[in-house]
Amino acid sequence: MKRVFLDHRQIIVICNKENLDLNGGQHMEFIRITNINDPLFAKLHTLLGEIFPPEEVLEFELWKEPLEDPGIRVFVAVHEGEVVGATEYRYYPGWSIAMTDFTIIGKPGLSIGRFLAQQRQMDLNRLAEESGEVLIGGFAEIYNPYMTNAEFDFGGVMPMNPYVRREVLSHLGYKRIDFPYVHPSWKNDGEAVSGLDFCFMPTDETLNEIPSSLVAEFLKTYYSVLSNKPQQWLDMIGKLEAQEKLKLLPL
Repeated sequence: MKRVFLDHRQIIVICNKENLDLNGGQHMEFIRITNINDPLFAKLHTLLGEIFPPEEVLEFELWKEPLEDPGIRVFVAVHEGEVVGATEYRYYPGWSIAMTDFTIIGKPGLSIGRFLAQQRQMDLNRLAEESGEVLIGGFAEIYNPYMTNAEFDFGGVMPMNPYVRREVLSHLGYKRIDFPYVHPSWKNDGEAVSGLDFCFMPTDETLNEIPSSLVAEFLKTYYSVLSNKPQQWLDMIGKLEAQEKLKLLPL
């Protein structure tokens, strides 16, 4: 792995033929953003607004602290100077788990999803190793188009279609955690957001259940930044804390 530091950005280029020769030899970079003033962040935030519904997108200025947080890793895929994809994730030492906040594929036909997934997995494995741990899996919120009548356009990018994404994530190994899921709106307005499943991708593919206490504690930690929690979310956490195990089901 070759690391190049340029201003406040950290650019990670994985030096092997598979990752460099994308779409007939075209080059792509995996660049970490740590500053709201980075020109690439403006492009990323525009992409977020084009892909996701408003209640899922944090306001531009509110990204300052998350980007500067060393535990939150925001990377963009840059192709010919443009942001064509992005992913945000974090590793939780002590729990040996990760959380993928989002993955964006901005254009079809560039193998962006594969590129982001590979680079993220290598980075997470390295973070776990640095903590003296072995990654046991990762959480993610996944849209469930079968639960809602809402029609999300997702920027008109077909790889972001929720039916397509759900199948791709299933192929990657994500499993649905068996409980009805809502999360607090990122607008911090006290509204509950539904239409998603909370999922887990275990490193051990034979794993078919997960401790309910882990899910509850993780969600309380993850959403601690939001002060205005909806009652529906609080009730959900209470039910999780009263259980012992949760099944991992196919997507």
